[in-house]
This record gives sequence, C-alpha cells and structure tokens, in this order.
Amino acid sequence: MPKFKWYYPILAIPFYLVSLMPMFLLHGLSDLARFLFFSVFNYRKEVVFTNLKNAFPDKDEAWIKQTAYAFYQNLFDTIIETIAMASVSKKFYKKHIRIHNLDLLNSLNQRPFILVCGHLANWEWAGQGLHQTGTQVDVLYHPLSSKWFNWFMYFIRSRFGIHPIPMQHTLKEMLNRKEIPSAITFIADQTAGPDACHWMTFLNQDTPVFLGVEKMAQKLNYPIVYGDMYRSKRGYYDVYFKLITLEPKSLKPFEITELHTKMLEESIIKKPEDWLWSHKRWKHKRK
Repeated sequence: MPKFKWYYPILAIPFYLVSLMPMFLLHGLSDLARFLFFSVFNYRKEVVFTNLKNAFPDKDEAWIKQTAYAFYQNLFDTIIETIAMASVSKKFYKKHIRIHNLDLLNSLNQRPFILVCGHLANWEWAGQGLHQTGTQVDVLYHPLSSKWFNWFMYFIRSRFGIHPIPMQHTLKEMLNRKEIPSAITFIADQTAGPDACHWMTFLNQDTPVFLGVEKMAQKLNYPIVYGDMYRSKRGYYDVYFKLITLEPKSLKPFEITELHTKMLEESIIKKPEDWLWSHKRWKHKRK
C-alpha cells in the first residue's frame, strides 16, 4: 500500500466533489475536455492519427478522423468516470456494468486464475464490476511518479475490496495469495522493451509484446482467461470472458502470448474507438 501523508485527503477534496456530480454533468465535462484537447490543444493528435492510419491502412481519411474523434470521447469519459470512483456505490457498478458468461469463471473450481485484458472502454470500471459479482480481483499496476496521485488511485481502486499489486511485487504477492481464489488481472497491451519481449504482428505492425502473462501462468500453472469490454451506451458497459487455457504448462513457448494478443486485436478491430490510441505503442523497432 502506498505511503500515506496527512494532507493527501485534503488534496483529494476537489476530485471528491467532482465525483458527486450526476453522470450527465460528468459527461458534460468530458465533452468540454474532448473539444479542448481535440480541437484546440491537439493533444497527442499526431500520435492518434498515425496509430490509426498504420493499424487500418485500408481506411480513408474520413474514417480515421471519425474514429479518432470517437476515441477522444472514450478517453475523457474514462478519465471523468474514473474520478467518479471516489464516491460511487456498489449498487452503481451493478447498474452500469453487465458481466456476461460468469459461469466460465465459476467453473475454475475456486482457484486463482490470470485474467488478461487491454485498455478497452473503461478498464478502470471493469474490475469493479467483476468484483461486485463476488469474485476477488487482484489488479497489477505500475506505481505512478506522483506519490499523491499514486495514493489517490490506490484508494479509489481498493474502496470495495479490490487488491492492487505493484508490478515489481507481482510474483511475491501471487505466491503469498496462492490460497485465495482470485482473478489476477494483467493489462497486457503496454509497450514492451525491444529485447525482453516477443515480437509479433499486431494491428498490421511489428510489435513487441510483454511475456509477463505467459511466464507467470506457466510458473504457477494458473488458468488464463481473456476479458473483453465494450461500451453499450454512454456510462454503461458489457464485460465478456473467454478461456485461453486451463493448463498453461502444456502450451508451447510464446503460444499464450500470441493467443491473448490476437484476442485483443479482434476486440480492437470490432470497436476501435474503445482502445487507447494516444499511447506510443510502436516506438520500438525490431533489431
């Protein structure tokens, strides 16, 4: 747990007050932010347009612009809705997030499993929705450079029992909690370094992919499930699950990595505006 300082809650007051606003007003703030950052400040616009053009070379300029504009709505809706996590109730998550094919998770015989997903739709709400079904959710995260903001994000993520785990403590925490049936959640679409990775074609581009999911799953032989999330309408989401394997040790090297990455690619192609295009995902080149 991040170190606490007495003035941290004071700094959080403005965010807490914003979180109390009704959702239609919060989405109004999101619309304002989208206008400012898309049309006025051109926030990461070059990165977004380049990523979309490279991923979908067959699409015309009008499609690229329309998808980019829709992406900015997803981005700022996610930011604003994340702030709302400071005060919303358990009942709120149950109303706004529908969890589908939960029977797959229930069939894992009350054992820990690895849940792999991407930055799709509102990924911050996905774990909250799953946790409300009675599933213990452990979320791996990269600690933020701002100590206050790192504390604030830990606080809003863990309000209802989700267990955030810093990336550098992953194996230790997984071993300590191996008797606790939980969904150990990896967000596996972040940029890997050019060396300790697996290179593959992803969204029409040569892409380095982290091996963390595969290594942890095979070391502990935990089942792996892919989690998918779509926005059904503004502020409402659907989450689906798909089994990757029950026996990771039985699969060949890199097979797990390629399977979950291809599943993510299919999700993005289905609804591209829901993915995080402002990230510099392809900054490394294969040697």
